[in-house]
Amino acid sequence: MKLMFLMVNDGSIKMMEAPVPTVKENFVIVETMYSVVSTGTERGLTSFGRKNLIQKCLERPDQGKKVTEKMSTDGILTTVESAFNKLAEPMPMGYSGVGKVVECGRGVTKIRAGDIVAMVGQAYHCEVNRVNQNLLVRVPESNNDVRQYAFAALGAIALAGIHQADVVSGETIAIIGMGLLGHIAARILNAYGCDVIGFDISDKSMPGTNLKAFVNSEDDNAADLVKSLTMGRGVDKVIITASTNSNAPMDLAAAIARDRGIICMVGVTQMNIDRRPYYEKELCFKLSRSYGPGRYDADYEEKGFDYPIGYVRFTEGRNVEEFVRLISEGRIQISDIITHVIDFDKAHDAYEIITTNKNREHYIGILLKYADYPGKWASRIDHVVTKATKDGIINVGLIGAGNFTRSTLLPIMSGTGMFYLRGIATTGGIGSSQAISSTPFDYSTNDYHELLQDESIDLVIITTNHNTHGKLVVEALKAGKHVYCEKALCMTEEELKQIQETYEQNKGELFCGLNRRYAPLIQDIRKHLNTTVIPAVYDYIVNAGMIPSSHWTQDEKVGGGRIIGEAIHFIDTIQYLDGSELTDVKVSYASNPAYPDKDNALITLRLASGAVGNVVYTSMGSKKYPKEELRVFSNGSVCEMDNYVKMYKYGSSKVLKLKLKQDKGFATEYMFIADVIKGKAKNKAILDAFKSHGLLIAAKKATEVSE
Repeated sequence: MKLMFLMVNDGSIKMMEAPVPTVKENFVIVETMYSVVSTGTERGLTSFGRKNLIQKCLERPDQGKKVTEKMSTDGILTTVESAFNKLAEPMPMGYSGVGKVVECGRGVTKIRAGDIVAMVGQAYHCEVNRVNQNLLVRVPESNNDVRQYAFAALGAIALAGIHQADVVSGETIAIIGMGLLGHIAARILNAYGCDVIGFDISDKSMPGTNLKAFVNSEDDNAADLVKSLTMGRGVDKVIITASTNSNAPMDLAAAIARDRGIICMVGVTQMNIDRRPYYEKELCFKLSRSYGPGRYDADYEEKGFDYPIGYVRFTEGRNVEEFVRLISEGRIQISDIITHVIDFDKAHDAYEIITTNKNREHYIGILLKYADYPGKWASRIDHVVTKATKDGIINVGLIGAGNFTRSTLLPIMSGTGMFYLRGIATTGGIGSSQAISSTPFDYSTNDYHELLQDESIDLVIITTNHNTHGKLVVEALKAGKHVYCEKALCMTEEELKQIQETYEQNKGELFCGLNRRYAPLIQDIRKHLNTTVIPAVYDYIVNAGMIPSSHWTQDEKVGGGRIIGEAIHFIDTIQYLDGSELTDVKVSYASNPAYPDKDNALITLRLASGAVGNVVYTSMGSKKYPKEELRVFSNGSVCEMDNYVKMYKYGSSKVLKLKLKQDKGFATEYMFIADVIKGKAKNKAILDAFKSHGLLIAAKKATEVSE
C-alpha cells in the first residue's frame, strides 16, 4: 500500500510503500475511498516544515526551551544530533476519511466487513488504515454523496465546539473564520435552528451556507453591525474557527458577544484576553479539545473503552455519529464544499494548492481519491537498496519500529559497519516507513514469522511492547537465530524460566539491551574499583521525568510499568560494576497522590561481595536536573558520574573527565554483540540479565502482594 508523509525538516511531501497493516483487538482494517486534506492544519504543518531552524524555534518556543534544557544536562552535541534526527523523521498526514471495512478485530461488534464507514483520528492519507472501533461510524445506505462522510473529523470538531459553547436552538451564533471548518459549523448550527453571522477577512460566502449575514472581520464597524442584527444585544455565542498568528479574532469575539456570552476557541490563534470587555460583560472563554471527550485518551482511542452515555452524551465517536446522522437524514449537505478531488498519486498537487497556490485556484474542500491496483494488499514490500556489503557482516531482522528504535538503535547500529539491515516487521505500515526513510532495509513485512524463516538472517532484534518480548524471544531462539531483545526481557517469572530453558537448549546467543554497562565512563569506574578486596557502596539517582498514565509503558499488562521497563538498566549497571552475583533486590514505592503511577521507587540491592546498592527512580524531579547520576564509594575514594557526560574522581586529588558527547554505551554494546556472534567474546552479560530480571520481577510481585 501507499501512504503519505510530511518531511518536517523541509516541508516536502513524501510518498512511500509499506505492507498493509494487520488487524488487532478493537481495531478495524479500512480500505480508504476518500480522505480530506485539512486546509488549516496541514497547511500550517507544511509551512512550519519549510521554515529554517531559527524560525521553527521562534514559532515553537516551548520546543526551543526543551532543547536548551536538554543541552544543559546531556551536552550540546548530543542535543543537536537528537534534534536533527527528530526533524528528519517523516510525519504521517491526514485524520479524516471514508472507506470500506475489510476486516474486524476481536471485540468489534457494531461494524462488519463490507460496511462503509466514516473514520477519524487514525484515518491517515493512506490506502489502507487500521482504526479503533471508537473512531468509526457506519454510514447508512442511502443516495447521499458518500464523499461527504470523509469530512467526519471536521464535523466532529465543529460539533465539539458547539457543545462546548452550550449552544441552544434559536440563538444567534458568530463564527469567526469562514474556511472549511467554519462553513461546516455554520451548516450544523443552521440545522439546529440557530442564526449564524459569519466573519472573515474576505467574503467567503457560499450559497449552501445559510448565513444571516456576512461581516468583514476587519471592518471597524463590525461590532455595530452585529448589534443592528441582534436587536442591540450582541451574539449569544462566538465560535472561533480561524487559523492565524494574530489576536484579532479574540478581540473581535469580545466586542461582538452579548452580556455573559460564551466564546469558544476551535481554531488556532493567539489567545491574549483583554480584561476590560471580559469583566464588563462577564464573558466566558472556553477551549474545545479537537473532536470531543475521548480525544488523546489511550483507553478510548487505543483500547476501545467507551464512556457511559449517561455521563458523557457526545464523545469523540458520538460526535462523528451525529455528523453522519445530519448528512444521512438530509439535515445538512456539504457536497458543494468539495472544490477539488485529486487522485492520491497526485497528492503533491493538493499541497501545492493549499501552500503556494501558483495558479491562484479557489479552494475550500479538497479530497484525495484512492484507487485499486495490483499489489495494494501486499504483506511484503521489497525495497531497492544499494548498500555495500563485506565479509563477516551480520544480517539483521528487526521486529518493531518504535521511537527509540528509529532514533537511537538503528542509526548507531548502522554506524558500526558490522550489521546489514535485511528485513523489518511491523503490524502497521507507519513505523516501518519511518524507519526505512533513514535506514534502508531490503524488505518490510507485516509478519515477523517471515524474518524467522529467512535463512539469511543471523540476528533478530525485538523492540516491541514489553508484553510480547518473552514470546518472541522464545520463538526466535527456537528458529535458530541469535536474538537481541530490548529491555525488559520479559514481565513474568514463567516467561523468564521459559526463556532460560530455550536459551540453554538452542545454539543462538541471547542479548538484552542493557547498554549502560558498556558506557566508557562506567568502564573507567570499573577499572578503578577493586571489589574483590573491599566492598563498595553504590548510589544511582535516576531523574526519569514524567510520563502520562496513558502511555503504554505505564500499563501493567502491556509495559509492565517503568521499574521493569527502565530501572532494570541501573540494577544491571551496579551489578556489572561490582562484578559479584546479585543476591537480593527490594522495591519500595513512594506514596504520593499527585503521582499515582508506580514510577517513584527506592530499589535496594545486595551483592555477594558484601556491597550494597541504592537506585532512586523518580518522575518527580525537574527537567533541568541531570537524568542520571551515579556515585560509587570504595576504599577511601569516590567516583561521581554525571549523566554520561562527565565524571569526577575524588581521592588524593580531584580529577575531572569530560566527554564532548553523551555516550551511554550503545555502540560498544553492539560491537560486543558482533564479537560474541563471531566467537570473539563470551556472552556472560546474559547470565547477569537473567539474575537481575528474576530478582526484580520477584521483588515487584512481593510488593504487590503486600499492598
